[in-house]
Amino acid sequence: MEIIQYLIFIFGIFAISRSILRLKSKSISKLEFLFWLGIWLTVIILGLLPNFTTFFSSILGIERGVDAIIYVSIIALFYLLFRLYVKVDEINLEITKLVRELAKKRK
Repeated sequence: MEIIQYLIFIFGIFAISRSILRLKSKSISKLEFLFWLGIWLTVIILGLLPNFTTFFSSILGIERGVDAIIYVSIIALFYLLFRLYVKVDEINLEITKLVRELAKKRK
């Protein structure tokens, strides 16, 4: 095994442990925990079995496995960024409503 594989494995275990702590403190729901557990397990598996990325890339019609992982990761990051943007916008609207209600009550 290469050094990078050890580092990916250690990072994956660390990230899973942080997710478990967040679940126990009820900072995240069970569904969110399962989502992040899936992400970190995928990272560990791809780190330990790099030949799987070549198989995965051939399915997608991409020449190198690393390229496929980068493309999929960028798409996933944009999706998560979009979800984060929508959530922040919802929170902003909620705060605006609350501030308006408080202002009406104080008059």
